[in-house]
Amino acid sequence: MRIVLVHPNYHSGGAEIAGNWPPAWVAYLAGHLRDAGYCDVTFLDAMTNHMEDDELARRLSELEPDVVGVTAITPSIYKAEDVLKIAAQVVPGALRVLGGVHATFMYKQVLSEAPWIDVIVRGEGEEIFTNLITAIDQGRWPEGRNKIKGLAYTEGDQIVATQAAPTVKDLDAINPDWSLLEWDKYIYIPLNKKVAIPNMARGCPFTCSFCSQWKFWRDYRVRDPIKVVDEIEDLVNNHGVGFFILADEEPTINKKKFVQFCEELIKRGLPDRVQWGINTRVTDIYRDRDLLKFYRKAGLVHVSLGTEAAAQLKLDLFNKETKVEENKEAIRLLREADIFTEAQFIVGLDNETAETLEETFQMAWDWQPDLANWSMYTPWPFTPLFQELKDQVEVFDFSKYNFVTPIMKPEALTRGELLDGVMKNYRRFYMRKALFHYPWRGTGYRRRYLLGCLKAFLKAGVGRTFYDLGKAGYWGPQTKGKVDFHFDETRTIADAQMEDWEAAADRAARAAERREALRAQGKARAEERNALKIPEDAAKAVAGGRSTEQVDA
Repeated sequence: MRIVLVHPNYHSGGAEIAGNWPPAWVAYLAGHLRDAGYCDVTFLDAMTNHMEDDELARRLSELEPDVVGVTAITPSIYKAEDVLKIAAQVVPGALRVLGGVHATFMYKQVLSEAPWIDVIVRGEGEEIFTNLITAIDQGRWPEGRNKIKGLAYTEGDQIVATQAAPTVKDLDAINPDWSLLEWDKYIYIPLNKKVAIPNMARGCPFTCSFCSQWKFWRDYRVRDPIKVVDEIEDLVNNHGVGFFILADEEPTINKKKFVQFCEELIKRGLPDRVQWGINTRVTDIYRDRDLLKFYRKAGLVHVSLGTEAAAQLKLDLFNKETKVEENKEAIRLLREADIFTEAQFIVGLDNETAETLEETFQMAWDWQPDLANWSMYTPWPFTPLFQELKDQVEVFDFSKYNFVTPIMKPEALTRGELLDGVMKNYRRFYMRKALFHYPWRGTGYRRRYLLGCLKAFLKAGVGRTFYDLGKAGYWGPQTKGKVDFHFDETRTIADAQMEDWEAAADRAARAAERREALRAQGKARAEERNALKIPEDAAKAVAGGRSTEQVDA
């Protein structure tokens, strides 16, 4: 059976400014298929190769696959749908499969707008997709599809979702196949080294209201640190990787295993050959303050902190469970350990003003991280915060849900003014860093890394790819009133998806009513019990006075 996996050709001018990122989903999915006996897997990275539709059609036609599989995050969903539409035209006999976080939660929307998709994999793909391939191989498709957990598909005029599949309990049973990737094309610009994004853990115990990762991965699971280092050693030895970023939301949550991971890297001498970065929370930096230099010894050179907001009100809205003052201290601790720090800010909610944008700049400059990013709030349509704010959401063109396009329009600003305010923050921060910090931060690794980061920003800026500025027509403050984000206003929420949301809201409302009723019942019963208690003075009188008087008697 021939399987072709495609990474859609989507670009937004966000994370791409630092380089081309290898799609880890392909390696983990293909590795699990290989272990199940399905080895005829081809990968087409349409994104990295900027593969146009006609070229993709030609490649698919040549390969003649039995199955075409695509993944999509929210902004790449239309490109993913287009890939499968092309597959329907040039290899109509191939089963067309879509996976990823957007399709998992928005399957009714996706199947409504792209009826040429045969089936959606909902949730972690390795086990579900392998079960799907096995069913095809054994002749149980499509008759037996209702027995496979974690799928969604159209049956007649109905959208059907099978029972949700359990999460992958044994992550160590997944042996990724990194050989499918063209490694010469995945370069981390700041260091000019090949870059990988391996996975150490899945899930997150925190429930930030703007994030969907904790909903997608559900329970938190950590791999054996030895197995993770085995994988990294393979990436270094066999694929020439010189830098990696752990894909985890927060790899430091399990302190014991993270320390074991670092110990194993040091034991094998890998920090001399590969450096790495992570995303984590300021609270973990606080907790591990005495271990930061040890982490640096293990090769950790870059930490991106989800500081998110300069105002405590926003941190509370995001359910971050952190304090503003903790952010500054975490950055100081990392700087003392010689670890590069990157502060992330989320801007662009309805209450954003020129003053709050200025506040984030002043806070960033006061904290003095090495790098700072201002990301536009993106209302993922499957997060709790979206459900709270959805009446204010005017744009349903998901291709613009990319952290760089202002989806929400603040009450006090136009979208152009918001973009201009963010660009003003970038210009001031990095101009000052370039003049007064980066060139003078030593002569070795630190200086080279920081100047490499600056090079990445300048390259994206000159090419007008940073923040999609070229497409939006932004050339500075003088153009803020003329920018055009090219929203596709024909995009709307499908009736089936809207009904699903309304049903979920009704279930949530009924659950809240039940909780309130139970609280009221509990309170009433407590009041009844209190009313039946004998008053203290009466109890003393019945007992013949104070207990000490009884003893004396």
